[in-house]
Formats: sequence, structure tokens, C-alpha cells
Amino acid sequence: MTQLPTHTEKKLGLVIDLDTCVGCHACVISCKGWNTENYGAPLSDQDPYGADPSGTFLNRVHSYEVQPTMLKDQPAPDAQLIHFPKSCLHCEDAPCVTVCPTGASYKRVEDGIVLVNESDCIGCGLCAWACPYGARELDQAEGVMKKCTLCVDRIYNENLPEEDREPACVRTCPSNARHFGDLGDPDSDVSKLVAERGGIDLMPEQGTKPVNKYLPPRPKDQLALPQDEQIDILAPYLTPVATETKGFLSWLDKTLEKL
Repeated sequence: MTQLPTHTEKKLGLVIDLDTCVGCHACVISCKGWNTENYGAPLSDQDPYGADPSGTFLNRVHSYEVQPTMLKDQPAPDAQLIHFPKSCLHCEDAPCVTVCPTGASYKRVEDGIVLVNESDCIGCGLCAWACPYGARELDQAEGVMKKCTLCVDRIYNENLPEEDREPACVRTCPSNARHFGDLGDPDSDVSKLVAERGGIDLMPEQGTKPVNKYLPPRPKDQLALPQDEQIDILAPYLTPVATETKGFLSWLDKTLEKL
């Protein structure tokens, strides 16, 4: 089993603004393009133009219609469409790393990025089972697990113009909903953005300490109100779904932690 570093020099990650994401999927396409053409083995597709297409994507965007929870005695607002980008969160306590039987999954000390050494991956799927965010995908053509790399081959590439040394999804986003930087530095732009907007962890009850943060959406017809009178649109979805696992999954989880 792979050991996690006790400390990383940086905590590189993404801050995603759910208030400005328009669900255009430009980040999905740019991620697919860059990682297919440049990093490691291509991200394969199966029957892409057939009746049952499937494929490997490191970044996906899901859309939900949300009914806000009222905090004040106000008329119920209209439901709001929320676009939710999802990819690897590069967790500080990454369970996908510690369950890997070959050491293929690992977390870098220098920047905190979680990567997969594809030459050591046996495609067992344990990391996908351990990840509570569904951020890993088995590439059917290659037989190895794939995940977001934060475009590690871009951000350190001195052959690229400085403005291009950021993840492809961030560089492409037309609404400036995606931000990249060192979340371990309280003075970085991304850390200041999280502090100003009340950035949140995804599923904090899992205890994975995700590096990536989400900026919550704001109801469009409530922006003129004082902040304490605005509706918390995410409130119904931030309550933990469970405090502990039960049955076979509980036994398996405890057994893997001891290995």
C-alpha cells in the first residue's frame, strides 16, 4: 500500500465558482483534448458515434435543478439550474492512494498533486472504489485507471508561454469559473478567493480534506439583500448522508485501513 506524505510543500488545486459556471462543457472538451494528445496514453472512446457511446473523461460537468431553502419569510423562489464540474480533488488524505496495492497511485511531496503511474497500474479498481467522489475512471482500451493530473505536463512546461502554464480547463473556461493556484498559501489569489466567497469542501464528512474548493452559487434574485437574509441554496445538500458505513462495506473499509 502507498503511503501519503506527512506534508507537501504546496497544495496546488482548483477553485470552482458554481455561481458563474454556465455548463458549456468547454473545460470537458479541452481536458479531453489535452490529455489525449499529450499526457500518457490517450483517453479512449468506445463506439463514440454508435447507439451506446462511452469513453474516459477526467473532468465532467453535471447539471441539477435546485430548489433553494428559505431562510426568511419570503415567497418561494424559482428553482435554479446549477452546473457542477467534477474531477479529482487531490485530497490531502487521499484514500485512493492508500488502498493502491502496487504503489501506482501516489501524492507528490512538492506540490500535493495526486497522480497515477500508468506503468504500475494493474486496473484493479480499488482506487475507484475508495474515492468517495467518483473521480477515477478505468480506461477500457488501456486497462489502467485515469484521473485529473492538474495538467502537470503544462504547469511546469517552460516551453509554453507563461499564461498557458495552467490546467487546460482553467485556460479554456470562458466564464472565468475555474481558478488555479496554491491553496496552501493563504496569500495566494485562490486562497483569498475562498476566504472572500466562503469556499467549501465537497462532502467534508468523508474526512479526505480535499484541496479543491467550490464557491457556492447565489440565488440571482437575492443578490440585493444583505448576506444574512440571502437564501442558502446548498443547505439541503451539505448535510452528511451517513456518519459511518455498515455491513460488508464497513468491514472492507476497516480491513483496508489496516493494510
